[in-house]
Amino acid sequence: MLCLGIEGTAHTFGVGIVNSKGKILANTSRVYTPPKGGIHPREAAQFHTANARAVLSDALKTAGVDIENIDLIAFSLGPGLGPCLRTAATAARALAAFHDIPILGINHCIAHVEIGRLVARAKDPVTLYVSGGNTQVIAFDAGRYRVFGETLDIPVGNCLDVFAREVGLPHPGGPNVERLAREGKRYVLLPYVVKGMDLSFSGLMTETVRKHRAGADVRDLCYSLQETAFAALVEVTERAVAHTEKREVMLTGGVAANKRLREMLKLMAKEHHAKFFVPPMELCADNGAMIGWTGILAYTHGVRQNLEDTVVNQRWRVDEVSIPWR
Repeated sequence: MLCLGIEGTAHTFGVGIVNSKGKILANTSRVYTPPKGGIHPREAAQFHTANARAVLSDALKTAGVDIENIDLIAFSLGPGLGPCLRTAATAARALAAFHDIPILGINHCIAHVEIGRLVARAKDPVTLYVSGGNTQVIAFDAGRYRVFGETLDIPVGNCLDVFAREVGLPHPGGPNVERLAREGKRYVLLPYVVKGMDLSFSGLMTETVRKHRAGADVRDLCYSLQETAFAALVEVTERAVAHTEKREVMLTGGVAANKRLREMLKLMAKEHHAKFFVPPMELCADNGAMIGWTGILAYTHGVRQNLEDTVVNQRWRVDEVSIPWR
């Protein structure tokens, strides 16, 4: 069975082709980079529209198949930015309707977990999913993925990017913050906000910007921002590990590229005698292969949808989705 997965929740338009044995035959994408500021949803959606045909053609060519060989089309139904989601959904529906191929809408966050379980060979991890659009601690329990902790305001990736933008660092902000953090020599006191199992990053970001304007060294601030935000993430993840008694920890999402966050999580996992996993970065970032693989899991375990069922859902939560394949 071959599934063509279409990802389009934010800045990335990706197409992946995966078979039912979990082999990734193609995983192509193009990424929208704003000329200044953050992602503008309509501009990102226009970028996706302009590049969809080329990305699809590249994926089919890389996989060495024709669209007629595809048995299932899956796409990111949510959560995400509305205009971007609708662009990906329109492309998926058009292909499914014209070629008479079954279609499934996939939860973007669950897809991150499932592609990580596939390629990292993790069986039942507590997953820290951190990106520009999401920050959640997720683990499977009683037929669904459950959210054991999440941001109450902005995601950690957005926190890093906004700070970088405010202090004049080039896009993308996260890698530049990480680079300067290595040169920081002094910890600057910043707000550390963990509320039960949830996190808050808006006050942290605002105070870091304020201290920069007051003259604090940007390298020290990058170091302090990372240490504060990541310590909160590790604390909540550690609590979830202790509560669930799972023996695997997985890190995924775009912020998984950060070496300091990896180091902190790996140390925490070791202290709990848990294995630590990070998928390859091309599969941590948004991609079509993760949508395709999750589509295969759902379809082969009886999940079906009609075209009219594929209305995008910007706020589709992880814990609203039944998981028949686990």
